[in-house]
Amino acid sequence: MKIQHGGIHSRLNCSKTKHLHFIILPSLFHSEAEVFKEEGNAFYINKAYSEAFSCYSKAIDACPKNASYYGNRAATLMMLSRFREALEDSQQSVRLDECFMKGHLREGKCHLSLGNAMAASRCFQKVLELEPGNMQAQQEHKNASSILEFERVAESGFEKRDFRKVVYCMDRALGVASACHRFKILKAECLALLGRYPEAQSVASDILRIDSTNADALYVRGLCLYYEDCIDKAVQFFVQALRMAPDHEKARLACRNAKALKAKKEEGNQAFKDCSYEAAYRLYTEALTIDPNNIKTNAKLYCNRGTAGVKLTKLDQAIEDCTSAIKLDPTYIKAYLRRAQCYTDTEQYDDAVRDYEKVYQTEKTKEHKQLLKAAQLELKKSKRKDYYKVLGIGKNATDDEIKKAYRKRALMHHPDRHSAATTEVQKEEEKKFKEVGEAFTVLSDPKKKCRYDSGHDLDDDGGCGGGGGGQISLTTSHPS
Repeated sequence: MKIQHGGIHSRLNCSKTKHLHFIILPSLFHSEAEVFKEEGNAFYINKAYSEAFSCYSKAIDACPKNASYYGNRAATLMMLSRFREALEDSQQSVRLDECFMKGHLREGKCHLSLGNAMAASRCFQKVLELEPGNMQAQQEHKNASSILEFERVAESGFEKRDFRKVVYCMDRALGVASACHRFKILKAECLALLGRYPEAQSVASDILRIDSTNADALYVRGLCLYYEDCIDKAVQFFVQALRMAPDHEKARLACRNAKALKAKKEEGNQAFKDCSYEAAYRLYTEALTIDPNNIKTNAKLYCNRGTAGVKLTKLDQAIEDCTSAIKLDPTYIKAYLRRAQCYTDTEQYDDAVRDYEKVYQTEKTKEHKQLLKAAQLELKKSKRKDYYKVLGIGKNATDDEIKKAYRKRALMHHPDRHSAATTEVQKEEEKKFKEVGEAFTVLSDPKKKCRYDSGHDLDDDGGCGGGGGGQISLTTSHPS
């Protein structure tokens, strides 16, 4: 009996020891976790967030069922801008304690920083249910509502192609949702559509540094290159975006447009080189219909079509095409030069001078200076009497042609032929007769003719060289 009693007594002692073991061990772990938590709090206060994160992680490892440890680590991750990880910790904290008000508040802030305004609103609403007077939750709830409104206005603006409004809305939204890639991508896309390529590239590159597989950011990088007429590089980014997200419709469309635009432009250039100007003109026209948003490439296409138009003697249309190119790209020097040449060919010298002045102000080269001087000379010559026109001959007329034209015009306007006419007619014919004589006096004298042709004043002394009054022409007439 004693043995049995003793056995029973021993079993009771063993049971008590085991029970004490289960009570004491968690208590020890909890004490250790609290030490880690306090260390983490000290680091957090001193803004040593990486060290604080390490301490809170150790506290969680020691006591994984404590909501406040997850809450504290979430707060630290937020300070490190690691909002997705912070969101997971804050969600775990409220799973452990659904009345943990700080946990709900941090979850809402994470959602807000990531641009999930609807989810954020639900979290802040939960905080207000737990603590109706919580001022922070009230303010953050308003911020969430503001973001939803900015999203709505931006969506409407994008549909209306009001890209400036979209950029404005996204800037305001990112003031609160600083880690939202979706807002950043939309802003970058609109910056690209506005022609602000460096800004758009910068935003996309920032995202790719964090996530190199982000299809949207790859698409925007490609879009910038595409709009800067770097089509081959652009296609590479579009293909990469489609590899990451095969259903990325924008990347697919942009890739198709880029390839089509490049092929059609090259076809036009080849036709021009082959002197098939009608074909080149048609191909450039077709290329212009592919993507109205590609400003830089379309500017070149308009200029190229203008060049083909010159070859087809469609000078007025060529001027219009160069003007369209300049509207799309006000810095496009080649378009100004081609338009100036067309203005010269159509004797619109004021406009030619204006274009050459613009070119010379932008690029002060010797060639541009000469073109400007030549245009100014043509303008000066155009404001004098045109003796060639008075005699009804071309500027390359021979001496014999000048003499024949003089006799013909002199007989036509001789006062004796109009003696029976009215006084007004007689005066007009006499005036024309004198002009014919004046024209012949200049054009029949080699020295005077030389000075006249070169734009010098006839009464000035000196030779007739150095006028530079030849036909103005571009050094390059090939398409871009």
